[in-house]
Amino acid sequence: MAKTPLYQTWSWKRSLPEPFDTEEPVSTTIYSRYCMTPTKKSTLHSASLSAILAYMEMDTSVTPGSTSESAFGTQGEKLISEYQSRTGEIHAVVFNKTNRKFTAGRFDIADPSSNAKVYSIKDSGNTGTALFFTLIPLAMEDDEFKEQYDALATCKDAGYPDMEKADEAAYVLCDNLYRRIENADSLGNDGIKISIPNTGNVQQLTPLNLNKGTYSPTSVLFGNFRIFKPGAKAAASVSIDKNHFCGQYSFSNRVFSQKEQLLIPKLEDWYIIPPEADSICKHAKMTTSGTQPMRNFLLRGPAGTGKTEAAKAIAAGLGLPYLFYTCSANTEIFDLLGQMLPDTEGTALAESGELPSLMDIQMDPPSAYYKLTGQYEDSITEEEVYDKLIEIIGLQAKQSEDGKPQGGQHFRYVETPLIQAIRNGYVLEIQEPTVIANPGVLVGLNGLLDRCASVVLPTGETVKRHPDTVIIVTTNINYAGCRDLNQSIISRMNLVIDMDAPDTDTLVSRVVNITGCTDTSTVVEMAKTVQEINEHCRETMINDGSCGVRELISWVQSYMVCGSVLESADYTVLSSASSDPENRAEIYSTCLEGKFAA
Repeated sequence: MAKTPLYQTWSWKRSLPEPFDTEEPVSTTIYSRYCMTPTKKSTLHSASLSAILAYMEMDTSVTPGSTSESAFGTQGEKLISEYQSRTGEIHAVVFNKTNRKFTAGRFDIADPSSNAKVYSIKDSGNTGTALFFTLIPLAMEDDEFKEQYDALATCKDAGYPDMEKADEAAYVLCDNLYRRIENADSLGNDGIKISIPNTGNVQQLTPLNLNKGTYSPTSVLFGNFRIFKPGAKAAASVSIDKNHFCGQYSFSNRVFSQKEQLLIPKLEDWYIIPPEADSICKHAKMTTSGTQPMRNFLLRGPAGTGKTEAAKAIAAGLGLPYLFYTCSANTEIFDLLGQMLPDTEGTALAESGELPSLMDIQMDPPSAYYKLTGQYEDSITEEEVYDKLIEIIGLQAKQSEDGKPQGGQHFRYVETPLIQAIRNGYVLEIQEPTVIANPGVLVGLNGLLDRCASVVLPTGETVKRHPDTVIIVTTNINYAGCRDLNQSIISRMNLVIDMDAPDTDTLVSRVVNITGCTDTSTVVEMAKTVQEINEHCRETMINDGSCGVRELISWVQSYMVCGSVLESADYTVLSSASSDPENRAEIYSTCLEGKFAA
């Protein structure tokens, strides 16, 4: 069974490109130097051979004055290509040499500005030719591949007068590429390590990343790009002046109190403002004068991609106070709206426990209901008990107004950050709503996400949403305990932005500034290793831990203390990546061993 979807069984059965379509596809006498099996043979592979021939058509050193519609360029550690397929589409591909991942999309030639369609490697889908096409410069770092590439190019340029010689070059090229990809783990630097999901669905290019220049080739080697925008650096590496950014997008002339001013975030010197934060601020400000200003935003992505820091940066850019609310599996609607807490001021009865606390209600609803009513009902819910508590508190309040004596526990209402932000027009971050066990909790807040929204508090007060209120929902994806966000919530988000992991340059800059580590070259290797660990965990389904920016920061700090990269890794990135000793040993041997001195 193939280790990568590029070499699935069906891929060997596809018709070969001309002029090899009439040739014998298997040779037992000609093969690459990487053929180590007892039975020696090589097989012509349609997708990889098509990619090699297409690259030659574009390569001006082989085809002077080339009119190929394909293009190739680089951006740091990224190989970037646009391959024009036989089906009349442009297949745009990015290969990141650091994490070995592909990002791709299919575009209509007639409308290159349209959104990307999924690139999926399957018998009824895409052959993978565009991915092989992107790997050719990496393949040519091998002397054998480069020698046979030149030999086949000579045959092609001459019109294939000697098919026997062309066949020999084709056999070696296909076998060389196949074995260096499939056996990459055992070939060291000669191997070509790639990472493609077993489903064959390659990570999709997003309009946001295309528009902001994340994959803009800074060096164009061949052709003219139509999808990517050459010449620009990735926006993630562009520095935005913090002093200029803070308050730049303010859409309100309100004067805040001293206490409120303390809630407006101050951005740290080490912080690099992401383009997503700048974009959200622009949308919020520029739509303010419209009939439906944009005030609801969703940021989602893996842990450590900076979603919470981005939410704070948005508040700083808008010049608004920032509050947050962190959800949990047990979060209920009344947790979001406010809590009735025992009033410990001026009464000794607050500790009497005559009325159940919120913890009592959450832990044992039937017992809490019995304490309130003297009736024990097994099927009673938390919401029903809470409603009964509010009813009794209301009766106590009425008795107090009538001048009648009252005893027992006194309660007072305490606003949550959500209500404070709604009432006063702040920026509110709702963290991790996908962990809430009850899917109907956030749906209960749909009214607050609409225009002219209002909510009724447990006290009976109706609070209208302040027009300046900005709600930012931040959530992880594909983590244990996370559920899909309800569609009615997503539909009320004005912008839904997927936060990608920062590129290596941005990541290293952030970590160096936070930790103060001056050994930048080592931090670069540590950052690359964290990306490799992440990729390894995804491939091997190790999902009981996390290894991201936070773990990298801890690793670098520990390295600064003990002076050993490997020793500090034991208690930071390795222990965080998995709690299973066998998994940690596998990660160590695959991603760490041999890379750093002990």
